[in-house]
Amino acid sequence: MPRPMGNVRLKAARVAAGYNSQQDLADALTRAADEIGLRGLSVGVRQVRRWESESPPWPQPDCQRVLVHLLGQPMESLGFTPPWGPDDAQRARAHRVPLAGVASVINAAAVPGRTSAAVQPATVGVDFESVTRSHRRLYWSVAPAVLHPAVLAHAALGCALLSETEDPTRRTIAAALAESYLLAGRIEFFDLREPTGASDTLLAALQAAGEADDSLLGAAVIAHMAFIPGWAGDRDAALERMVAARTYARRAPASAEFLAWLDAVEAECETRCGNTRTALNLIGHAEDALTMGNEHASPPWIDWFSPTRLAAFKGNTQLMAGHLPQARETLLRVLDELPAVEDKQRTVVFGDLAAVEAASGSPELACEYACRALDQLNLTWYATGMDRVREVRRALTPYQHERCVRELDDRLYGWSTTLSALSR
Repeated sequence: MPRPMGNVRLKAARVAAGYNSQQDLADALTRAADEIGLRGLSVGVRQVRRWESESPPWPQPDCQRVLVHLLGQPMESLGFTPPWGPDDAQRARAHRVPLAGVASVINAAAVPGRTSAAVQPATVGVDFESVTRSHRRLYWSVAPAVLHPAVLAHAALGCALLSETEDPTRRTIAAALAESYLLAGRIEFFDLREPTGASDTLLAALQAAGEADDSLLGAAVIAHMAFIPGWAGDRDAALERMVAARTYARRAPASAEFLAWLDAVEAECETRCGNTRTALNLIGHAEDALTMGNEHASPPWIDWFSPTRLAAFKGNTQLMAGHLPQARETLLRVLDELPAVEDKQRTVVFGDLAAVEAASGSPELACEYACRALDQLNLTWYATGMDRVREVRRALTPYQHERCVRELDDRLYGWSTTLSALSR
């Protein structure tokens, strides 16, 4: 017998908001009620358990208000079905709270167990999944501003198909939909520098992973969510999400590569928060995991990680820790080992090498690496790579009157580079 999935949408929204247990959500709802003037409203863990059950009851109006306030989504998007009939559409629309961001598109998805008037053939699952797989490969070469709308349009199609398919096809589509939203979120965060939009999109990915009951994909989504507070210096929020990601990973047969990637994500968050010693320990643990391996195969969608990528993480952390000779050695080795298709990562490595030389008092070599990064960015835009170049330029302020730095400025603030940066 398959285990009951319960209200996966409310569970996904709870975890995404940082509430790892039903008790945490109940306590937060009680506090939020007081904040918005609903004094005396108390939500218990038993009530939250009922809301996360297979057939959640429609909450009372005050509870609806505090749920929407705290989790930022309309009731239907949180997995609740209104008690009025389908013919009362106008009344239903009056109770729908608009949700900012792309996560609202998933409202079109079916509630588990609902029958549909139009049932698509089983082949649509394979067909939809194949397009998702193609987008995954296109990410490494197609400009993010071009690929991003195509991925979102494909995700919208997936939401519609969820309501027109039955298991196991429905789960196939849900898993591919989660991967599509994950890809869109990665583009928004790493390529376009839109963390707010990425947060909404990754929430949609988590909801879709819940629809597919795919714990490993859910772990990948939550780990990506940890990048957002991690890069902002909010260590507590980042580590809380990493705990959730590791919890989800334990529920599935996770490969050594996947577990090493979780270490790398946490290491990068620690690095961004100034804890380089902890980060280097995590990277060492990841290296050991890759060396030992295990019997589980990696999912095909984890194409953003490899031993070389881990070394790139390590080089950046060594740089931030002030271990300049070690960082230089690590990053030069990464540069030699990067496959030809890794153009985006190459810009980051060039930027980190430039930072190493700037910190070592070698402005000419720093400018040379920074210019190589700009050459690559003109071919393949990557906002994270451009961030590295700008950081290097700030580090070169003591040398700004030297010829090499002025030549870098000419490149950095030339018409083509400036227009490219501002138009993406």
